[in-house]
Amino acid sequence: MSENKNLFAIFGNPVEHSKSPQMQNAGLKEINFNGLYQKHHLEDGNKIKEVFLQSNYKGANITVPHKEFAYRNADEVRGIAQKIEAVNTYINENGKVIAYNTDAPGFIKAIESFGTVKNVLLLGAGGTAKAIALALQEKGIKVTVLNRSEGKLDFFKKENILAYSWDDFQAEDYDLVVNSTSAGLKDEYLPCDREILEPILKKASYAFDCVYGKITPFLALARENNCEIKDGEDMLLFQGLLAFELFTNTKADNSVLEAMRKGLRGE
Repeated sequence: MSENKNLFAIFGNPVEHSKSPQMQNAGLKEINFNGLYQKHHLEDGNKIKEVFLQSNYKGANITVPHKEFAYRNADEVRGIAQKIEAVNTYINENGKVIAYNTDAPGFIKAIESFGTVKNVLLLGAGGTAKAIALALQEKGIKVTVLNRSEGKLDFFKKENILAYSWDDFQAEDYDLVVNSTSAGLKDEYLPCDREILEPILKKASYAFDCVYGKITPFLALARENNCEIKDGEDMLLFQGLLAFELFTNTKADNSVLEAMRKGLRGE
């Protein structure tokens, strides 16, 4: 049945919780595109390019923990992904692996509903944090990165982004606090110590969590402190829509966006 179909996948470890297939397949169906999007569990990120090509995928998304591996293994990296050094989208262009990062523009689109944001505190320092930090910087929005350890902060400092570990953090007043860590995805942890976080949320207006489909402990605490909150659904949706346009070489209209949103929600 799938001989002539264009195959797409999401690579991750774990990947079973991903809702990308139901979202992307809804989009493909909406435009009658002969394609199938599936989950691909991958243990070894270094093999991503090889597996992508062997599987004959036309395109793929990449989720944790493979975004940096995917960047290093690509034949060509385009756009802001070159600075981020992490990618979430692969396209097979005549046997060459072309890589993009749609997380960055997807995040900017997702926070539009908050209105004007001038100063952001970003929790975490992984691939998603890199995308968000550089996307904000590109928009002229001040961003500060806060991570448990010093280890991953060099990247941000090199890009002239303020970055602190918990030990040396000097807080300011932020409009928006963003959790880019996986805290709250499968547990009830906060992304950083409550003593650090609560005073900041008390003064902030907005809180955004990249985890989607649930009110995480971070969002619950933000809501208690009167922040307007948003989970990662729109970011997932918008980065997915941008990837979809790359996969299908089409410009997605509103009907595709809504079909993908319904797919994501399992409606």
